[in-house]
Amino acid sequence: MAHQGSAVVVGVDYGTLSGRAVVVRVRDGAELGSAMHEYQHAVMDRTLTAHAGEVLPPDWALQAPADYVDVLKNAVPAAVKAAGVDPADVIGIGTDFTACTMVPTSADGTPLCELEQFADRPHAYVKLWRHHAAQGQADRINALAHERGEPWINRYGGFISSEWEFAKGLQLLEEDPEIYAATDHWVEAADWIVWQLTGRYIRNACTAGYKGIYQDGAYPSEEFLTALNPDFAGFVREKVGHEIGQLGHRAGTLTAEAAAWTGLPKSIAVAVGNVDAHVSAPAANALEAGQMVAIMGTSTCHVMNGDTLAEVPGMCGVVHGGIVEGSWGYEAGQSGVGDIFAWYVANQVPGEYAEEAGRRGISVHELLTEKAAVQQVGEHGLIALDWHSGNRSVLVDHELSGLVLGQTLATRPEDVYRALLEATAFGTRNIVEAFDDAGVPVTELVVAGGLLKNAFLMQMYADVTHLPLSTIASEQGPALGSAIHAAVAAGAYPDVRVAAQAMGRRVVDAYTPDEDAAQRYDALYAEYKLLHDYFGRGGNDVMHRLKRVRREALATQNKSVSVESTAIETDRTERSTHTTEVLS
Repeated sequence: MAHQGSAVVVGVDYGTLSGRAVVVRVRDGAELGSAMHEYQHAVMDRTLTAHAGEVLPPDWALQAPADYVDVLKNAVPAAVKAAGVDPADVIGIGTDFTACTMVPTSADGTPLCELEQFADRPHAYVKLWRHHAAQGQADRINALAHERGEPWINRYGGFISSEWEFAKGLQLLEEDPEIYAATDHWVEAADWIVWQLTGRYIRNACTAGYKGIYQDGAYPSEEFLTALNPDFAGFVREKVGHEIGQLGHRAGTLTAEAAAWTGLPKSIAVAVGNVDAHVSAPAANALEAGQMVAIMGTSTCHVMNGDTLAEVPGMCGVVHGGIVEGSWGYEAGQSGVGDIFAWYVANQVPGEYAEEAGRRGISVHELLTEKAAVQQVGEHGLIALDWHSGNRSVLVDHELSGLVLGQTLATRPEDVYRALLEATAFGTRNIVEAFDDAGVPVTELVVAGGLLKNAFLMQMYADVTHLPLSTIASEQGPALGSAIHAAVAAGAYPDVRVAAQAMGRRVVDAYTPDEDAAQRYDALYAEYKLLHDYFGRGGNDVMHRLKRVRREALATQNKSVSVESTAIETDRTERSTHTTEVLS
């Protein structure tokens, strides 16, 4: 092993569209070099671009697992080169992933989509975290759990998400039983990539607890699964259940094949897999009770340690050892944040704004932020609901949709943009209040992720939540967090807490609430809560009804396209046959 002074580790963060590798010095957490690799197939949510472009149903989001291996082959060696370090000094590698992202595999870990006979089957591909097409299955799981009084349901705020392992697994069974039968392992991508690195399949305690309903040493019972669907009875026993590794522990060592991919030494330590949000807490050295870490990117995930067990309505989960061993780890989240801002800029902003931004050499986001920042709180006269990708917490309902109320003929693009920024801040405040009310007080909001570079947005979050806001010192929080876990797995530190104190850091109280703005936001937040409860808690079910209308319309359209395609193919075949007969 390299001397501690020169020892480095590699952290690899798998995001929604790309993977990034960071080389980190073990003794102090200094980031020496990084590299990013974009996924070739990105997110397949309209067509199965990995095979013949088959049209996908609404609310699907798939990926190709070969894209994940390409990150190891490209980003890792590029990061090592950028760092200018000797690969022999690398003592460990750690990884984190979006979750819940599921891979159906054969017994040896081969993704079913990579088998020729299943290459054209959408259910054989990776179901990304934002695959929300299993909402119906999630609804049935929730209803049955409450009907039977299952004790584990309250550990998840009373709701299981359509994003999670059991809902997606039940959808697989009911929509493609052949693929379900061929699935030997239903694997979190966080664990699949570690399997590729080590040749050993081991589940991580984080996703097993938060996404796999593993509580107090057990999954939901076979009796419960049978009541959902008799053919689902063996789901845990046959496809999910496996050895569980604790966070920061060694999952195995790097295989010769993985060493060739990455350019790293064979047999270095590989840390147990983890989730992008949860590894960010040690990267910010924010592991104490009351420190809520918000990882703000395309979506936002909120994680926090607590000394005691509590039931927080609408939380994504509470898991003992879910963030660090020995503490109760809490998770909540917002399904859409940066995605909402990006959607608005891509689809709703007039061309003259893009032209102005281009002339000034700034992005449209920067231009809209600049224009919005000069407004007084409430000047735009708008309230928005941040549900463009559904609601993760506290309603746990992906059938909900976005709303902007108060628009007039005088409403400008920057008005709506600011209202959308505010809506996401209100969503975070709603989550914070749910924790406070449940006896898990939030005393400090720590922000990580790509959106922290927007200083206006950060001040807004401090004002809206009435909390001091600290910021992670790293621009690559998840990758740094994975590197910290790699250092522990390699034996450089005794546990994650100690490693975080040496390698993680944050800027404490980078933003503090402006009391005048905070009071003005209180009035807007009260209106947000009225709309939140009216549309989200059964006052008006119109969002669900509109989703059903949309699905029916798209199903009719897809059926028409399929019939037309069949007719064209039949015509081609007939013409080809006729030509052959003439030539004969």
